[in-house]
Amino acid sequence: MKTDAQLQNDVMAELKWNSSLHATKIDVDVSDGVVTLSGHVHHYSQKWTAERAAQKVWGVKALVIKIDVILSGSSKRNDTDIARAAENLLEWTTTWPKSHVNVMVENGWITLSGELEYEYQRELAASAVRHLIGITGVSNQITVKPGLSVTTVKSDIRAALKRRALTDADEIMVAVNGGKVTLTGVVNSWSERDMVIDSVWNTAGVSDVNDNISIAN
Repeated sequence: MKTDAQLQNDVMAELKWNSSLHATKIDVDVSDGVVTLSGHVHHYSQKWTAERAAQKVWGVKALVIKIDVILSGSSKRNDTDIARAAENLLEWTTTWPKSHVNVMVENGWITLSGELEYEYQRELAASAVRHLIGITGVSNQITVKPGLSVTTVKSDIRAALKRRALTDADEIMVAVNGGKVTLTGVVNSWSERDMVIDSVWNTAGVSDVNDNISIAN
């Protein structure tokens, strides 16, 4: 098990290793395995990248994000321009009907809503707008429409976990209620946990995931 000092050094190294970040503007504090990132960046995509980078470090139990997005003069956009750019980008980069995803912008913060068939489509929508200049955040409230029976969903998830899991798939308990999946069990790292959750979200018919997976000390 890593000490807090070791974990702090590893997270700082991971942030510095990512060339798209200005890591000197991000402070890292660690207490009992809980990592707090603070500071400021000039683009929301950098805040998101910092969060994802910290999650890749083995030993991180939880993250607290206190990074502010401070837009420079050349990066500032009004909400109408951002909304129009987001709608155009979704239309150019996705194949589903435009009416399936709604865009709302308030003080530079984009909120996506609507309903799609698969989780990968939901993630694609958020990824498409995440790097727009002038945004301060993205909330992805798009839902996934359930499409398969409980038995089929559970069977597909178990098969995916056995194909992809780095840990013993039998250690992950899967409960299905309609399109909602509840996961319990223990994995060895945050990245392993993300891989398990990703396997579930990529199963057709899953509309919600309740993650009760813990990370081993």
